[in-house]
Amino acid sequence: MCGIAGIFYQAGPTGVDPGLLRRMTDAIAYRGPDGDGHHVEPGVGLGHRRLSIIDVGGGGQPMFNEDESVAITFNGEVYGFPALRERLQALGHRFRTRSDTETVIHAWEEWGADCLQHLNGFFAFALWDRNRRQLFIARDRLGKKPLYYAYAPDGALVFGSELRALLAVPGLPRRISPRAVDDYFALGYIPDPHTIYHDVHKLPAAHYLLLQQGEDSVQPQRYWAVPTATHAATDDVACAELTRRLTDYTATRMVSDVPLGAFLSGGVDSSAVVAVAAGLREGPLSTFTIGFPGGEDERGYAQMVAGRYHTEHRAEPTTIDYIDAARDQARVFGEPFGDVSSVPTGSVCALARRHVTVALSGDGGDEVLGGYRRYQWHRMTEAVRALLPGPVRRRVIGELARVYPKLDRAPRWLRAKHTLTEISLDSALGYYRMVCKVQHDRRRALFSGALESQVDGHDPARPIVDLMEGCGSDDPLVQAQYVDINTYLVGDILTKVDRASMAHGLEVRAPMLDYEFVEWGIGLPARLKLRGREGKWVLKRAMEPLLPHEVLYRPKQGFAMSLDRQFQAGADRLRTRLLGPAMLGSGLFEPDAIAQLIDEHEAGRFNHAGVLWLLLVFEGFLVMEAGVGAQPALAAAA
Repeated sequence: MCGIAGIFYQAGPTGVDPGLLRRMTDAIAYRGPDGDGHHVEPGVGLGHRRLSIIDVGGGGQPMFNEDESVAITFNGEVYGFPALRERLQALGHRFRTRSDTETVIHAWEEWGADCLQHLNGFFAFALWDRNRRQLFIARDRLGKKPLYYAYAPDGALVFGSELRALLAVPGLPRRISPRAVDDYFALGYIPDPHTIYHDVHKLPAAHYLLLQQGEDSVQPQRYWAVPTATHAATDDVACAELTRRLTDYTATRMVSDVPLGAFLSGGVDSSAVVAVAAGLREGPLSTFTIGFPGGEDERGYAQMVAGRYHTEHRAEPTTIDYIDAARDQARVFGEPFGDVSSVPTGSVCALARRHVTVALSGDGGDEVLGGYRRYQWHRMTEAVRALLPGPVRRRVIGELARVYPKLDRAPRWLRAKHTLTEISLDSALGYYRMVCKVQHDRRRALFSGALESQVDGHDPARPIVDLMEGCGSDDPLVQAQYVDINTYLVGDILTKVDRASMAHGLEVRAPMLDYEFVEWGIGLPARLKLRGREGKWVLKRAMEPLLPHEVLYRPKQGFAMSLDRQFQAGADRLRTRLLGPAMLGSGLFEPDAIAQLIDEHEAGRFNHAGVLWLLLVFEGFLVMEAGVGAQPALAAAA
């Protein structure tokens, strides 16, 4: 896992500034603390920061083929690369290193853009073929590794692993995208292909760019999509197959020339990975847990698993000041990013990095095997929708939802407003409302008149509606999973893990996000994923011989402290931050609306912790922008 950056003049062989290329890689040096490398020739420059994992002595980059006509800068890992290497050698290719990166070069030589069909792993890379005059940029199927690109003022295409690399380019526009602001407050993150900056883009997951020097087209091409066809399986066969696959995919992710361990939160997914990984090695596995004293602490469950498998377990308590932590989000993520669990994720990554360089995680289990509670709610509301004609839902249920009071602090059985609203909507819009952080009317009340006019007509729900309608399945569970894998997983979960881990020079590998496991898991019959009120049923059943019952069948917990009381106690600090110079000077928000949120939260009338956190994170982004002399100018709406 590393950091990459580059400059490409698509119009022709213009000279590349090697100093600029170095500044771009220096900006993300923490992603690759073990070394750097640069290659410059007319029209193209490739830069690399290395975190050594495989072939520590011989895997330096940029890397070349035998005659140095093909060069690559690569971030990530290719699993099972020895078998691919043998296949390419049988086809006549000669290798000079033991690195997985070199297999990508020869795969390109053999199959061109179709080489991606032969790669299993997580990656983002840029490959320059001098003979073909082509630059090939690609991102892995699930978007585990990031890739950003933009056009510099001199016409060069610049790209890098993080926004910070691109912002090292002089004169690169930093105009704020109004629609990205709307998306951020709706979803808590800014979805592909957009960024907070109107002129900078993310290469979407499972896409590539093939750029021909002398031509001006730049159009991302999709090379993979999650299949949604259901395959038949009995309970016993599915459990056995899950165990086999999880064992195989974990084994491939344990190949490393540096120390390896695993996160162990005490939840089902990380515990399953630890149980399997511990059985695949001779010595004890290093495991890492952090806890939150005062109620939301899972260290006891993690210790059950660690004790059972005699791991070298390290558990630390942590207390987090989230008002202060919000200021760091922009530094870590480069743009507003609102997943509050990213803060403790950074803490456990820091703990792990003191002992290992690679960590296994249980990421993906919820999306692939139906673990989120909202999947059960979506199926329930779909069943109700099926019983009620559309006009009845929209008029009668919708009107009841409108007049029903919003009871944030009431017992759960009295908080029916959201459920009634979701039932009144069609399927995709109902699901969007379930995942939405700040609903439309609340967002518009927060926005200034200038910002509101710029986002008029923009609908953050549109991508979710399009995905659900186009996924090719009538199963409500598959539809919801398909949406999450294409939006929440890549935009939130994987972004969180990549930035939080790379900020500490740690590589994280997720066996449950092997694309073949994703294809198999999403295609399981719904009864194997959701049974009664039990999510991830097949995983829990398969792991019964390996994990304690208390770990498998306890209520799901979130990986973060509650913000509610902390924000009540810190209301004066919230006012200082959210009604301070950065927010007021931006001209993006209505101060009176923000003040009302703080007052109501402090008084305990409503729990506004979620939206207050999003506002704090955005304030941190504005402070970062001011620190480099950037003004929060809005781009014109498209």
